[in-house]
Amino acid sequence: MRHLWIRNPHRADEVVTSQLLLPPIDAHRRRCGPYTAAGALLHALVPGALERRPDLVAAHDIEIRTAAPDLCDMVPARRQSIAAGLPRPQRILVPAPRRTLRIANGLAEFLRDYLRDQAGSDGPRALVVEQVDQADHTDRELLTVLLRRLDPALLTLVVCAADPDPELAAALRQYAEPREPRVRAAGPDGDVRFVGDAGRLGDYVELDGTCDAPEVREPYERMQPGERARRHRERADALASTGLVAPRLGAIPYHREHGGDLRATIDAFAFAVEKCLVEGFHHAVAELGERALRIIEREADPAAWWRILHSTASALGATEREDAARALFDLARREIVDAKDRATAAYATAMLLVRHHDPARRDADEALAWINEAVALTSLLPDRRVRAFHLGFDLNGKALVVSRRGRLTEAYRLVEEAIELAERDLDPGEHPIHRLVLRANRAQLTAMLGRPDEALPDLTAAIEADPRYPDYYIDRGNLLCRLGRHDDAVADYETAMRVSPPFPEPYYNRAEIRFAAGDHEGALADLDYALELDPGFAVAYVNRAGLLAGAGEYGRARDDAERGLALDPGNAHLLCVLGQVATAEGRHAEARKALDAAVDRDPGLASAWAARGVLAFETDDPEGAVADLTRAVELGEEDAGQLFTALFNRAVALRALGRQEQARADLLRALELAPDDEDVRRALAAGS
Repeated sequence: MRHLWIRNPHRADEVVTSQLLLPPIDAHRRRCGPYTAAGALLHALVPGALERRPDLVAAHDIEIRTAAPDLCDMVPARRQSIAAGLPRPQRILVPAPRRTLRIANGLAEFLRDYLRDQAGSDGPRALVVEQVDQADHTDRELLTVLLRRLDPALLTLVVCAADPDPELAAALRQYAEPREPRVRAAGPDGDVRFVGDAGRLGDYVELDGTCDAPEVREPYERMQPGERARRHRERADALASTGLVAPRLGAIPYHREHGGDLRATIDAFAFAVEKCLVEGFHHAVAELGERALRIIEREADPAAWWRILHSTASALGATEREDAARALFDLARREIVDAKDRATAAYATAMLLVRHHDPARRDADEALAWINEAVALTSLLPDRRVRAFHLGFDLNGKALVVSRRGRLTEAYRLVEEAIELAERDLDPGEHPIHRLVLRANRAQLTAMLGRPDEALPDLTAAIEADPRYPDYYIDRGNLLCRLGRHDDAVADYETAMRVSPPFPEPYYNRAEIRFAAGDHEGALADLDYALELDPGFAVAYVNRAGLLAGAGEYGRARDDAERGLALDPGNAHLLCVLGQVATAEGRHAEARKALDAAVDRDPGLASAWAARGVLAFETDDPEGAVADLTRAVELGEEDAGQLFTALFNRAVALRALGRQEQARADLLRALELAPDDEDVRRALAAGS
């Protein structure tokens, strides 16, 4: 059984034979913006879920409140950062672009568990989602996740899309059966009609411009411009009178855009852009902002124009459209003279340059020029508190830039200066997010400077300041792991799991600790889940492929290595796994090619030298084996497991060359690392 892909914006009625979970959902983003489809689904399910499974709703409070903001009164916030209670100027952390993937995975698990509880004898149910081509990125991402993670026997997704985006199209090809809509006779105007069109017509404005059927669109186009504008204003007013948030992210900006009231248009877009930015809906921010900037001239409202431009440029950068973001900041520089705003534009330009999604286009030197301009401007701000925040913010940005140029001590000093400014010149309790970010960044630099134990207090302070923010638990867990405090590290990773919608990093990190402790089954379960959450999480393929190869599951290991290399071509670890698998399967030429590529790509990768040494021995080249294994021993001093294996294998190769004393020395070193290893003891006994 598979999901269904209807290659048309609307469904073909006779295709859907399962019982519908609820009436078809229109995903057109013009209705409610981000999560238009998800919001409709949640509004239908959450009230009943609260009665039957309040624990399930509570477990997914973040996801539900994010995707359906008008359910916030019904679903209390159980896990919430301190940022939620701060004034907007103090909420300086904008969610990363991947936050919406966390939301999508959490919603998928909510829906899965809800449906399992409701499962009965009625057979499979179906969820029809229409106009997916016009859906916001968030809904398309959610559908991609649902296609991958939901069993169609539990819920058959019927996705109606004529031309889906590449990522969704790939998921549809993999998980859904394509169906062409059934054509019926042409209408009186000669237009082709599809089964499923009937009953979908109405007034174009009342439908929020989401229906392009000629019967709907043409009467609208025949209206006089003034009448059209009046109808849009009335519809916007009616939607606004409901007090609902979701239409303010879709339909209301659309109607204000066409209603002829500039003040109302500015206010509508300003709200939608800010709300979407705070939630991390970067694609929506970019689209809304670009529409707004085509309408709103700076002179109409300079402050609103700058806020919208800044937010739009930030969203463009977050969605890998850095050139468009840079063009907006260049426009701002031509228009504004306010020192603080020009500093903000300079800072943002520096971040675009130093964080560009294409490593080849990163330019730390030009970024340094821009961040120095920002620092110069904010250092001259007259108000003590305003200067302390903005200058500290820019100094922190400069620390990132100089750290990318390898100047870690200077970066540390800059963050220290920013902390001192905050402690001296900000009011007590003011800008808590800014303060904890500085502490966390100082911790990272302290660790990078080789003092990981000294970094812990800063990370702990950041966590204590905002205990429901998950990312710093990951950072502290990694630091604790580095210090050998594995139980404490696992506790931090598991706290991150609890306070956040699901994301792969804590499971990937816990898998490493489980593997090191010999819990290979637990490590594999964590890696499986990490890749279920995000099949694009390339580093997890490295570890899972290695684990599978070690367990003799060579086919699965090869599949993982190839998937990982598709995401990260030339990854030396994955090339090493490919070589190990090919060696085990007797494909020696293929193995040699992969392992040569691995050591060329990363000459410091001990496991690649060790694997090539094993291959050399198996292909009757003990001299080559000793040479490669010697390099593996030299590189593997910090990893007892790798060092043990390399020493043992080199001893075998040395014996094949008749170099008994050297072989015995290797075995004795290996015995020191693993005193109870029977293979080493037998080898020593055989050589005595």
